[in-house]
Amino acid sequence: MNRSFVAATTLVASLLAAAALAQYPSKPIRLIVPWPAGGTVDGVARVIGPKLTEGLGRPIIVENKAGAGGSIGQAEAAKAPPDGHTVLLVFDTHAVNHLLYQNLGYDPFRSFEHVSLLVTSPQVLAGATNFAPGSVPELVAFAKANPGKATYATVGAGSSNHLNALLLSNRTGIDMVHVPYKGGAPMMIDLVGGQVSVMFVSAPQAIPQVKAGRIKALAIGSPRRIPQLPDTPTVAETLPGFAAQSWVGMLVPAGTPKEIVARLYAEATKALADPEVRGKLGAQGFDVVGSSPEQFLAFARAESDKWAKVIRDYNIRVE
Repeated sequence: MNRSFVAATTLVASLLAAAALAQYPSKPIRLIVPWPAGGTVDGVARVIGPKLTEGLGRPIIVENKAGAGGSIGQAEAAKAPPDGHTVLLVFDTHAVNHLLYQNLGYDPFRSFEHVSLLVTSPQVLAGATNFAPGSVPELVAFAKANPGKATYATVGAGSSNHLNALLLSNRTGIDMVHVPYKGGAPMMIDLVGGQVSVMFVSAPQAIPQVKAGRIKALAIGSPRRIPQLPDTPTVAETLPGFAAQSWVGMLVPAGTPKEIVARLYAEATKALADPEVRGKLGAQGFDVVGSSPEQFLAFARAESDKWAKVIRDYNIRVE
């Protein structure tokens, strides 16, 4: 191929990319949250959204598109124009849905550009106030004495709270009944109401309810106790090495210009560095990360590889 032609083509592409970035954003930005309002991912969106609006100079419009473990909203985002005006926040199910659902309509890695891992959070093993056990040993004793009587809620098959409950059951030899929900908010409503016994839930969802006395914290999934619930032991204090966390990350459709991905990453990092944002997220129990696109992609792939074995070993299927 003629070198002059290649050089000219490269120059044109560079000029077009520069022009696109100079005009970006040219309209309000859709921030798709593939979960119901009031859940973990929605909470992150509501905290960082105003700061992203300030940085990008255009309104951030949060759209909740719930269902199928977050895959309905993700499928919609994957089909959006790759111009940076559709941004997606994902939960940890992003790394496992492709192992559970057929005909997703997207590939978790090829259909998106990974922008940043925004936050992580330890999960809390929480219990209903009308459920007698108040610790991991008490839960184990109850479940062994009352087979099939302990129920656990999740946001669906293969979600982190589902997988962690399975691992807990495996480590302790107990059998609990799985009750799946479409999102964290309805799941929490039923735990508060005593319709389910326990669940693993992200700290930001659990902490306000625990402090209000609506639910109780049996244990923390992080390696160390957390300052928001200093008297609550970790699961690892009973089961050494046990760890349970949730995470939220930002994606855009595949093919989005790398300059726009870089701009979104920069604005997300700036938002997460804001003292007010960090304070709100920290108070809720989030650990701020703000990783690079490359780091987030590597993290998501590693999460997928880790949980693939668990899903195969337990023969997990979507219910």
